[in-house]
Amino acid sequence: MLRKMAGEFKTFAMRGNVIDLAVGVIIGGAFGQIVSSLVNDIVMPPIGRLLGGVDFKDLFWRIGDYKQDPPVNEHSLELVRAAGAPVIAYGQFINIFINFLIIAFCVFMLVKVINKLTEGRKKEEPLAEPTSKECPYCLSVVPIKAVRCAHCTSELEATASA
Repeated sequence: MLRKMAGEFKTFAMRGNVIDLAVGVIIGGAFGQIVSSLVNDIVMPPIGRLLGGVDFKDLFWRIGDYKQDPPVNEHSLELVRAAGAPVIAYGQFINIFINFLIIAFCVFMLVKVINKLTEGRKKEEPLAEPTSKECPYCLSVVPIKAVRCAHCTSELEATASA
């Protein structure tokens, strides 16, 4: 019984879809790190510079009292959190939102390219000729070359391919 289950699991795990999904998840994780670095290290510093040297990751609102002594530098999110003050870290949200926009744009462009590639294949495939037609009297489906309906025996017009 255990061998049978192991064999079924091996068959399941070796299917192309499962392997493709695993590769997609791994590539997606790596891509997420690239985008996070792009946002945090390249996009946000110039924006922060334009806004007067603000580092977005340290933008927050303190909404409560400190559990410990207040930190010397109350402008650092890490220090304020370490002191136990509840905060709304909207700067972190801005970074994550920009990450999302960049990832969504990249996925959109990827889907657009894939659609263009598959569109070319669809045009190359010849359309299959119909093999049946509908009787105008009884609405039954009959072979395309039929000159009389098998269901109601009505005479049918000959088609060009007949």
